[in-house]
Amino acid sequence: MTVKPFKIDVPDSVLDDLHVRLERTRWPDELPGTGWDYGSNLDYIKELVEYWRTKFDWRAQEKLINSFSHFKTEIDGLGIHFIHEKGKGTNPMPLVVTHGWPGTFFEMHKIIPLLSDPASHGGDQADAFDVVVPSMPGYGFSDHTTDRGLDVLSVGDLWAKLMSENLRYGRFGAQGGDWGASVTAKLGFSHPDKVIGIHSTSTTRPTPYLGPGSRELSEAEKSIIQLRIDWQSSDGGYAHIQGTKPQTLSYGLNDSPAGLAAWIVEKYRTWSDCGGDVESRFTKDELLTTVTIYWVTQSIGSSTKLNYETQRKPWNLKQGERIEVPCGIASFPGENTVPIREWAERSYNVQHWTDMASGGHFAALEEPVQLVDDIRSFFRQLR
Repeated sequence: MTVKPFKIDVPDSVLDDLHVRLERTRWPDELPGTGWDYGSNLDYIKELVEYWRTKFDWRAQEKLINSFSHFKTEIDGLGIHFIHEKGKGTNPMPLVVTHGWPGTFFEMHKIIPLLSDPASHGGDQADAFDVVVPSMPGYGFSDHTTDRGLDVLSVGDLWAKLMSENLRYGRFGAQGGDWGASVTAKLGFSHPDKVIGIHSTSTTRPTPYLGPGSRELSEAEKSIIQLRIDWQSSDGGYAHIQGTKPQTLSYGLNDSPAGLAAWIVEKYRTWSDCGGDVESRFTKDELLTTVTIYWVTQSIGSSTKLNYETQRKPWNLKQGERIEVPCGIASFPGENTVPIREWAERSYNVQHWTDMASGGHFAALEEPVQLVDDIRSFFRQLR
C-alpha cells in the first residue's frame, strides 16, 4: 500500500472561525462555591478560553507537531495518519504506540524522541525503536469511518496491517494506554506471529474467564472489581452518553469550542495525578493543542462513536484463552483503575511489572521519562 508524506496545515479560515466562536461564547451559570464538583469549573474554563483566544499560538504548536515525520496511508479503505520516526541505533525495534480518548497522537510527542533516539537523551542507542504513532480512525487527521461496527478491537487488526503490510515490518512491539491498551492487547491476542511483545498501562480489557474451573477471586481482585464499578458510577457518565447517544452529544461539542474544551479538559484534571491542579501536570498549551486538534478536524463526534461500537462488543475471554505474547505492565498510581498483577495475569502473560511512583492516565504526558524507561526495560529482554 502507498505511504505518502503528510504535513499538518490548518487553513487560516478555520482558525479565524475558531476565534470568532471563542469571542462569542455564551457562558452557563454555576452554583457558587462548587469548584469542580459538578464538572468543569466555570472560572477555569473562562480563563482557559481567554488564553486560547488571545495567547495560544496554534502555528507554533503546528510547527512542533510537524517537526516529526508524518504520513498517510490507506488500510481497508480508510486513510490513516501516523507519525513514523526511524530509530537511531544499531538495530531499532519497530514499535506501534496507540493513544486513547480524549487523547490524540500529540500525547506521545514527549516520548517519541526518547524512544527513537535514546543516545541523544542520556540512554543507550541499543534501546532505539522505529516509532509509529497512528491516529485511530475518527481521531485527528485519520479518516472518519462511514460504516457501522468499527470498535476498538477492529483497530488492532488495522494496526497489524499497517505495520506488516503498509510498513513491511516482519515483527514489531506494541504499546498503549486507555483505548490504546485495548488495541495493544488485541494485537497481542490475534497477531502473535507478528507481535514481539506488548507494553500497557491498563488491564481493563479483556475480561478474563471467571467461570467453572477458574481460580477463586482474591480479596484484592474483588476490591479492584468493586472499585471499577464505583468509578463507573461516579465518573463514568461521559462513557455512558458516548456509548449510547454519541450523535446527540456531537452537535454541541462540534459547534462550541468552549464546550469542547470543558468536555475534554475535565478528564485531564480528573484522570491525572495532578492533585486537583490540572496545570501542575499539563500546560495550557498542551491542553489546548489537544483540544484544537479535535476542533480543526471535527473529530469529537467520530471519536466518541468508538465508545458506542465497543460497548456492543464486550471482549470476554473463554476458558483457556490468554494473551500469550510477553507483556509488560506499568501501573501508575493515578490511573482510573490501578492495575494489580494477579488480576492482569488472568488475561496476560506478564513478564514485567512496575509499580510507578507517580503519574496517572496520561502517562506519556505526565511522566514521559518514567514511561520510556519502563518500555525500554521490558523490550530489552525481547531484542
